[in-house]
Amino acid sequence: MVSPIDVAKRLVLGRPFRSDRLGETLLPKRLALPIFASDPLSSVAYATQEILLILTLGGLAYLHLTPVVAAGVVVLLAVVALSYRQVVQAYPSGGGSYEVVAENLGALPGLVVAAALLVDYVMTVAVSVSAGVDNIISAVPDLNAYRVIIDLGFIVFLTAMNLRGVRESGRAFAIPTYGFVLGVFALIVVGLGQTLLGHSPVAESAHYEIHAEQVGLSTAGVAFLLLRAFSSGCTALTGAEAISNGVPAFRKPKALNAARTMTAMGVIAIAMFSGVTALAMITKTRVTENTCDIIGFAGDCHNDAQKTVIAQISAAVFGGHSLAFYYLMVTTALILILAANTAYNGFPLLNSILAQHRYMPRQLHTRGDRLAFSNGIILLAVAAGTLIYAFDGSTTRLIQLYIMGVFTSFTLCQTGMVRHWNRELRTAQSSGERLRIHRARFINAFGACFTGVVLLVVMITKFTHGAYLVVIAMPILVAIMWLIHRHYTSVRGELAIDPAELEMLPGRVHALVLVSGWHKATQRAVQFARATRPDTLMAVTVNVDDSDTRDLARDWERFGVGIPLKVIESPYREITRPVLDEIKRQRKSRPRDVVSVFIPEYVVGRWWENLLHNQSSLRLKARLLFEPGVMVTSVPWQLHSSRFRATPREEHTPGEVRRGITRSGGRA
Repeated sequence: MVSPIDVAKRLVLGRPFRSDRLGETLLPKRLALPIFASDPLSSVAYATQEILLILTLGGLAYLHLTPVVAAGVVVLLAVVALSYRQVVQAYPSGGGSYEVVAENLGALPGLVVAAALLVDYVMTVAVSVSAGVDNIISAVPDLNAYRVIIDLGFIVFLTAMNLRGVRESGRAFAIPTYGFVLGVFALIVVGLGQTLLGHSPVAESAHYEIHAEQVGLSTAGVAFLLLRAFSSGCTALTGAEAISNGVPAFRKPKALNAARTMTAMGVIAIAMFSGVTALAMITKTRVTENTCDIIGFAGDCHNDAQKTVIAQISAAVFGGHSLAFYYLMVTTALILILAANTAYNGFPLLNSILAQHRYMPRQLHTRGDRLAFSNGIILLAVAAGTLIYAFDGSTTRLIQLYIMGVFTSFTLCQTGMVRHWNRELRTAQSSGERLRIHRARFINAFGACFTGVVLLVVMITKFTHGAYLVVIAMPILVAIMWLIHRHYTSVRGELAIDPAELEMLPGRVHALVLVSGWHKATQRAVQFARATRPDTLMAVTVNVDDSDTRDLARDWERFGVGIPLKVIESPYREITRPVLDEIKRQRKSRPRDVVSVFIPEYVVGRWWENLLHNQSSLRLKARLLFEPGVMVTSVPWQLHSSRFRATPREEHTPGEVRRGITRSGGRA
């Protein structure tokens, strides 16, 4: 009989895949682009907005600096794309920044990068979903009161889609991603065309005045404002490293296909970001961190949300009630939400590699029914959902925690690549190969310097606005991974085989069958204990009720069980302690002897039946597992209710069900 949980699981996730079908899940470039590059492509929808938000703090006069800031972001995006092309070709195994840094700079810097990326992936989901819902609210303002609920609903949807597998999620997300790209390019072409024809589009906020929060800035103040705007605009680079982590998911030749996808991502992202920023300047779009700072805002500034920059540009170019406007709003909302898919692929993959290196729990390395890293996907969903709930789904508040991790990994990765090329240079033979290495090293060195400066800028400008939480979280995460690794290393050392111990067998095996009454479950335990042929065998019962003990002794003699029954007195009605004392007495004089304890257990089919049975045996078994030289064997007896829990794959013949299955465990 199939349980309702299994039915629901199959409806949501589909049928499980065999392990030998892993090759069928590999991605062509046309699907890899929307899966791994949806985050940097979607950031076009809010990167320009983040620049404007910061510059308007000083007043409208500083908006003329927008092209300068945007140019810096474009140069940085080009450098990062070129740098990571080198990474995917030099390290095609999928470790990305973590593998580069761990191999070239050491284990601890590698863990710093891993922690930075894990934090950034969680932030990617939280920011992408909340930004997508912002655009939905721009089109339907009445939904503002349900922002957090809508956010969490989309996270559940994304989680379910990714649990179905990478290839299926790629198919589902490819159409919205390409639809958004086409929509933005159409917006840019039409908007710039209108401008060239002398009919420049004008945003609905163009006539607004802004109440500046920072009046009369000094030269240093202007420089700081510029740097802060630049650090906010660098959100356009989030997710750029995801392709380097996902190289194993590409079809062969993996490295070449990943490098080409990285190039396509960089070119498309730069073109879209530049076009949207140009249109924001042409349409004179206004947006502020605090709606009440807008003079002339039509609505309640305390409750009504501002329209996003891309929504205002789209309304100015296409018309606020046109089909093209709603098309772009729908595709923008979809890609912003689906941009979280970049993290849904990168986070589980990175956790799998960390688990393989024993820095994360081993469960994160195993694939689920659909050959996806299910445990990592669920962990990411829980972490991102918690953040959205804690920050009320506010993109402005969440984005302050963003990109710290990105530039930490960028900087250390490029530094590691410089060391990699230095090592390669020592073994290079031909002049052509040396020239190629010199060129690659220059790109990575320039990238390391550039992203290092940006990291300092981001840390300084965003620290007091929430980035300090990331600065605290990363060392904690590094410490947790280090402790996990130390634990696994310690356990591996304890379990290492000593050749001298291979010939050491137990002196004798003493078997004890714990009984509370004479019935079928006890009979099976006694028969199984006999079948193991121990050196000595006896049954043990603890006397907590004189009447029950006398009944057991009579049945024992009447049925002629054939093994001695030892009654242990327990004046305080305790069961566990007297049994442990008896076992210790048996082992005290013969330390090399082993005591094998057989415990009858009932197997039930309903959750509430577990509350009525096996409580004493579970407590006793849990305590016995800590005793050296003691082996614990559970001998199950399936009650009638348990047979209705068996699925068709688990059902056996009636004889097999009656015989049952024995599970053993112990600690030597």
